[in-house]
Amino acid sequence: MIEEVILVDKNDRPTGQMEKMEAHEKGLLHRAFSVFIFNSKGELLLQQRAVNKYHSGGLWTNTCCSHPRFGEDNEGAAKRRLQEEMGMDCDLTYGFNFTYKAEFADGLIEHELDHVFFGTSDELPTINFNEVESYKYIDLKVLEEDIKTNPDLYTPWLKICLKSVLEAIKTN
Repeated sequence: MIEEVILVDKNDRPTGQMEKMEAHEKGLLHRAFSVFIFNSKGELLLQQRAVNKYHSGGLWTNTCCSHPRFGEDNEGAAKRRLQEEMGMDCDLTYGFNFTYKAEFADGLIEHELDHVFFGTSDELPTINFNEVESYKYIDLKVLEEDIKTNPDLYTPWLKICLKSVLEAIKTN
């Protein structure tokens, strides 16, 4: 199946569709989502992206992330992908969105309007090894320090939105 992304303007209004790799080669703004699952201790579930991913393979990132399909709402897409990548199902709450652009060594460009969702679960993941290499729960202060010390171990979008994630969970 050819994966397509939803191209959007800066206000998240759809402007068309494009095959995912082409959109990443051209660096066109498209809709995405990121899921952050916390356990009852307040630790964040991180995933290590499978080493064979088309970019950022082997890097640590939020619980899961991807792109909604045409006609699919963001929350439904986030729940679908959480199940596909991590084998988990839990209630999600919308947090915020942000836009970022990151260029990778292989020439691909992530330019996304990213919708962030939060959930709480003590369920252990059953990971899809085509998508995920490993996972771990981590204290947020430990994560912040490790990103400062070892920034190359983490995806750009996690580093960009972590401050907003911390602010959002403080207010809830």
